[in-house]
Amino acid sequence: MSVLSTVVFADISGSTSLYETLGNERATEAVTQVTQWISDTIEAHAGRVVKKLGDGVLCVFGDAATAVTATTQMLRQHQVRLDRWPQPLRMDIRVGVASGEVVDVDGDCYGDAVNVASRLCERAGPAEIWATETAVLLAGAAADVWYRKLGLMEIRGKAELQMLYQVEWRENEEPDSLTMQAALVSSFAPADSILGHIQFSWHGVDMSFTSSDAPVHVGRATHAQLCINDPRVSRLHARIDWRNSGFVLTDMSSFGTWVRFDGSDSPVRLRRDACILHGTGQIALGVPFTESSAPIMNFHVAGTSVHLG
Repeated sequence: MSVLSTVVFADISGSTSLYETLGNERATEAVTQVTQWISDTIEAHAGRVVKKLGDGVLCVFGDAATAVTATTQMLRQHQVRLDRWPQPLRMDIRVGVASGEVVDVDGDCYGDAVNVASRLCERAGPAEIWATETAVLLAGAAADVWYRKLGLMEIRGKAELQMLYQVEWRENEEPDSLTMQAALVSSFAPADSILGHIQFSWHGVDMSFTSSDAPVHVGRATHAQLCINDPRVSRLHARIDWRNSGFVLTDMSSFGTWVRFDGSDSPVRLRRDACILHGTGQIALGVPFTESSAPIMNFHVAGTSVHLG
C-alpha cells in the first residue's frame, strides 16, 4: 500500500578523505558513530529509520513539517558537536528531502520520493539541506527556518526540471541576507492571522471556505466537505490546506488530480503531489480535462499573498 510520506536521506560529506587520513579502522569507527547518531536523532523526532547505507541513512516521516524540523535540529546539534571535535575527525552532514508516494515492502521503502531524496543528498553541499517544492509546500512555516529558492534543476532520472529549495537552518542567518530568497519564508507571523478565501463551484453548487476552515477534504465520501459523487473520484481524493498564507492542494487519490489555471494552456498533473491554488481555474478529479465527461470543479482564490515566481 502506498502512503504519502516525506523521505529524508542524510549522509556524511567527505567520508572518502577521512579514510585516507585516519585509515580504514579508525575511519569506519568514526563514520559508524555518526550514522548511529543520525539514526538516533531521526527517531527522537518521530522519524523511522529504514536502513543505513554505508555512510548514509534513509528515513521516512509521516509529514513534511516534522521532517524539516528534525533535519534542521539535527544540523544545529551537529554543528555544536563539530566545534568540540579535532580537525581530522570533523565530518559534515548533508541532507535531501522529498515528499511523495512511498510503498513499504517488508520494512523497506520504494518510490519516486526515495530516489529524489537520494539525488538531492548527492547534490547538496556540506551542511546543506535540499528539498523539493512539494516538501516545502507541505512543511509550511517552521520556527527559525527559511527556504532559499534554488531554481529549476535537472535531477538524474527525472524527465522534467524540478524546482528545488535549500532549507536554511543556521539561526544567525537573517532572511534578508539570502540570495534568491523564496517567497515561502517561514519567519512571518502565524499563518492563521492572514485571512484567505477560496470558492468552489460545480453543477450549480457553490461553496466557500476561509483559511480557518482548512483542511478541506474533497472526495466521494459523504463526510468530505466537498463531496463529489462520481465513481472516478476517490473516497478521499484531495486535501486543501492553508500554509504560508496560501491554499495548497494535495492529491491523495488513486488516479490523480489535474489543475488548470486561467490563462495557462498546460494543466498541472498531481499524483500524490501538491501545488498552490491561486487566482481562478479548474480542478479535474480522477481523469484529465481531455475527458469530455470529467468531474470538474471551478475555483477562485482571494485574500492570499503567496507567489512562487
